[in-house]
Amino acid sequence: MLKKVLIITGVIVIGLLLFFNWFKKDTKKHSPAATAEFKDNDLQIKVNYCRPFAKGRIIFGEEEAGALQPFGKYWRLGANEATTIETNQTIFFHDKELAPGKYAMYAYPGHDKWTVCINKEWDRWGAQEANIETDVLRTEVAADNEASFQEQFEISFEQKDSSGNFNLVFHWDKTMVKVSLARK
Repeated sequence: MLKKVLIITGVIVIGLLLFFNWFKKDTKKHSPAATAEFKDNDLQIKVNYCRPFAKGRIIFGEEEAGALQPFGKYWRLGANEATTIETNQTIFFHDKELAPGKYAMYAYPGHDKWTVCINKEWDRWGAQEANIETDVLRTEVAADNEASFQEQFEISFEQKDSSGNFNLVFHWDKTMVKVSLARK
């Protein structure tokens, strides 16, 4: 009897693992994985994320209006697993120091400003809110809601200016947010 229970339990566990792996692959068809990279001499920064589409939906806005991403609510800056940022050197992330390493990056979008957060727990799947006690930093940045329309969410880097600063850019729908970055 115990042997049958163990076999049935084993089959269920294997079935669930196979389903979870299939589910992860299937969701990436709708929000494909992407990488944004910045390289300048020996500085390297890489952002891994997944790119959902607008598909005619209200993206950012009030919850009552049916916005996909309501103002003031946690967003993993993409879809599927946590969006990650990895730097090989200490940088200033909107005037706050970020040590070398790999981190999760998420935000709380608002109408005029976003709170962008960096968290130690980068290996997460799904839309569960990060544990704020493991945040490395939080910063507020302005939001431009009159940018050109962008169907698919995109994270990119803007070239550095004459002072050596550069921007990390989030762009989706008609919203664009820029986080200034600089070498330490």
